[in-house]
Amino acid sequence: MLTEQNKAISLQFYKAFDDRNMEQALDLLAPNFVAHQAGMPKPLDRQGFKQFGMSFYSAFSQGQHIFDEVVVAGDRVVTCGTFTATHLGEFQGLPPTGKQISLAIMHIDRLEDGKIVEHWGQGDALGLMQQLGIVFLPGPKLLPHILRGAVSKLFKKSA
Repeated sequence: MLTEQNKAISLQFYKAFDDRNMEQALDLLAPNFVAHQAGMPKPLDRQGFKQFGMSFYSAFSQGQHIFDEVVVAGDRVVTCGTFTATHLGEFQGLPPTGKQISLAIMHIDRLEDGKIVEHWGQGDALGLMQQLGIVFLPGPKLLPHILRGAVSKLFKKSA
């Protein structure tokens, strides 16, 4: 029964975030909450996590978590899926692009006494940057042309 309760609390947290009901989302976090976010140099406390979430949600509107897989193991809930949104606000210095994004995500939430105590979050940051046009990744048809051009430039310099 506790595993189903933990699953419901975890899913309620993401739903509150998607609905931009930050107070409801924060009510589901324990006072000693800690978040381990991929790419962050150190864990975030409750206030730091709130600031991180607010900056992300101010940049990406109409956000929605869609979970393909939810696995509960004891006090942990693992959610895997996609976060979709529209880039309508500044994000890390990048002005709004108006682009729709689809970000692969995976979370692990540890719960105690009906509250999320610890969170591990992983998102496809490279895919996000590519979708926003910050990072260019050549497709398989373009790669040989790029390599040929680079090799040609090397030979011209050495001649």
